[in-house]
Amino acid sequence: MSGVSLAVGPRTDRDKTTSSSSEKGRWSEMTAAGGGGGGLMGSLRVIELQLVAFILVFSASGLVPLLDMLFPAFASLYIIALSRLAFPSHRVSSTTPEVFHGSKLFRVYVISGTTIGLFLPLAYVLGGFARGDDQAVRSATPHLFLLSCQILTENVISGLSLFSPPVRALVPLLYTVWRIFVIIDWCKDVWFNKSLPVNATPNVAAWFWFGRYLAVANLVYFGVNLLCFLIPRFLPRAFDRYFRERDEILAKSQEDKPVQVPRERVSDHKSD
Repeated sequence: MSGVSLAVGPRTDRDKTTSSSSEKGRWSEMTAAGGGGGGLMGSLRVIELQLVAFILVFSASGLVPLLDMLFPAFASLYIIALSRLAFPSHRVSSTTPEVFHGSKLFRVYVISGTTIGLFLPLAYVLGGFARGDDQAVRSATPHLFLLSCQILTENVISGLSLFSPPVRALVPLLYTVWRIFVIIDWCKDVWFNKSLPVNATPNVAAWFWFGRYLAVANLVYFGVNLLCFLIPRFLPRAFDRYFRERDEILAKSQEDKPVQVPRERVSDHKSD
């Protein structure tokens, strides 16, 4: 879920060729694993509107700490600065080499991340509202807020040629690192600050353990995603693609540059 930006299909510009669109689709699949299940919904504008609604509701609810609310603004400014100053887009319109090919196992991995990181926590929060479990709602909401911001950010930049592959790869990396600390707080809250009531009914006990295991599952998934996919595989390939494109552009510019042949100087002195 690296980029919960989603695996159904990428957005394509009208001036893109079919081959470049296919390459962008593969890139989106890779991004989806990096940040979350977002890839499964990236092409659905309705989902983006729902994400904006989630963000607004979570922000207005007072359940998200101030630092977590400020982080998306900081990340957005930082990403824009990187795209302008450090890794400007080459905007290559020709066919680019394949970055990552999503196998069936990879798709299962992405769908699992979507379920663990987005759908189940959302059900947990809604169930907490229905049960009057304020602690469950408060502990899981910051993760959902940040994940919604991450999915929305990835979907936006995936449709803009302004952002180069390294910048796109850094979006899920930044959000995942921050969310891991948020998920750790979630785990501490449900494991150490919440106890099962005496003589609890089976339904209450099931809800109690569901919240605990869900928090641990998110910590394990996104920890593995960060340490085993984003850093060792996703980020290096993004930089490799970026610098290969740059080298191709430089080589092409050298070929197109006209060769200047030095002219022989004509003597200005007339022979006697």
